[in-house]
Amino acid sequence: MAKSGKNDDAKASRLKARVPRGFVDRGPGELAAAERMLAEIRAVYELYGFEAVETPLVEYTDALGKFLPDQDRPNEGVFSFQDEDEQWLSLRYDLTAPLARYVSENFEALAKPYRSYRAGWVFRNEKPGPGRFRQFMQFDADTVGAASVAADAEMCMMAADTLDRLGLAGRYVVKVNNRKVLDGVMEAIGLSGEDEAGRRLVVLRAIDKLDKVGAEGVRALLGEGRMDPSGDYTKGAGLDPARAERVVAFTEAARATLDETFAALEAVVAGSERGGEGVAELRDIAAQIAAAGYADRVKVDPSVVRGLEYYTGPVFEAELTFPVTNEDGVPVRFGSIGGGGRYDGLVGRFRAEPVPATGFSIGVSRLLSALRLVNSPIVAGAEPQAPVVVLVMDRERVADYQRLVATLRNAGIRAEMYLGSAGMKAQMKYADRRRSPCVVIQGSDERDRGEVQIKDLVEGAKASATIETNEEWKAARPAQVSVPETTMVDAVREILARHR
Repeated sequence: MAKSGKNDDAKASRLKARVPRGFVDRGPGELAAAERMLAEIRAVYELYGFEAVETPLVEYTDALGKFLPDQDRPNEGVFSFQDEDEQWLSLRYDLTAPLARYVSENFEALAKPYRSYRAGWVFRNEKPGPGRFRQFMQFDADTVGAASVAADAEMCMMAADTLDRLGLAGRYVVKVNNRKVLDGVMEAIGLSGEDEAGRRLVVLRAIDKLDKVGAEGVRALLGEGRMDPSGDYTKGAGLDPARAERVVAFTEAARATLDETFAALEAVVAGSERGGEGVAELRDIAAQIAAAGYADRVKVDPSVVRGLEYYTGPVFEAELTFPVTNEDGVPVRFGSIGGGGRYDGLVGRFRAEPVPATGFSIGVSRLLSALRLVNSPIVAGAEPQAPVVVLVMDRERVADYQRLVATLRNAGIRAEMYLGSAGMKAQMKYADRRRSPCVVIQGSDERDRGEVQIKDLVEGAKASATIETNEEWKAARPAQVSVPETTMVDAVREILARHR
């Protein structure tokens, strides 16, 4: 009985292996597919003249600034901690605020406009859910120091070229709008003052959820609030019905033609100088897009606002248009895989002079999921080929097996020597679990003859399906050949080519 008690105590004290909520592990297939996708995105960004830069995962919390969900509680929305000097540090929330800090710190040394791209992990201390993670990767491109909306138009065109290159031509639209137009709406409904910043942010986030909750859901979020199907309640902006309706009218200003859309937007912002400026900039962007031949892929859409407060002008969003099936079997649109906009005030927080900037960010995991859904050749078959396994038949001759595996590696063939202590049967099982295309076997007889046995595991698995007895197996030795050591590399290459 005492022995059983000790076992129970040991079991109770053993750590439970578990991944934190909102975080995921990633295997070799997903990592390889992501790397191939990132390489294609990088190629487009570099074609446009952008150069790479990397910033740390951790920033001083005040560098992320007022754009955090809650200034008084640094842990709200972001993962934060204090260092030994009691300075608040945070895992970066996005890649834009760190870039603003980097540019400001290196301002005199950088050529302006400064064009850069970054890929990296960002972190959100928010409630996780299906498809909603606390850690995810973004791939950003930004132009800092260019006030012209030509820089914004270029971002939209680069987004289109990127999605075309990834095999999504005809399956997406890049939508563009202007936050100055929304500012005009805010003026019209009395939310333009500094004391209304909190409610403006609630309005922004309400509009940003239009594709998820529909016009009625947005009306609820602009009013008292909304209860979602899971039972979670989101407090609204507290607008009266008339003001809420004017905001909804802004999101529904799209018409059959561009001229009609611009007329509808001008009506919504009538009397607002800033709103009129936003419509004029949209007209300029639309003209540039059309002149460059992108009008079929980049569209003006008043429903796009982006949820972050730091945007100051044009905003854009890349949305995939093909249908997918949700958990309930209902066809839905895949939705947004990236977006961005102009943020002229962000870099200026660190400097005396204003510094205009604009950028575009791709959600890497979401885009990768989309590429898999459409069988994009970029990610199809991206998982790296498993290694050839050299079995160890004689523990006293390990050096001989190291020589064999080194020969394969020197020929550029991915290979490994079995490092465990099991016998041949278990080694074969290991190779199967590694999905190895073939194994190399050399016992004392083969060594004396200067040969190796090479077993094609893929063909062997096919053959074994038709063999019923051990005697038949031994007689057939399916997909297994003997070759001189001097031709081992050629024989392995032939098998690898057969199964690529």
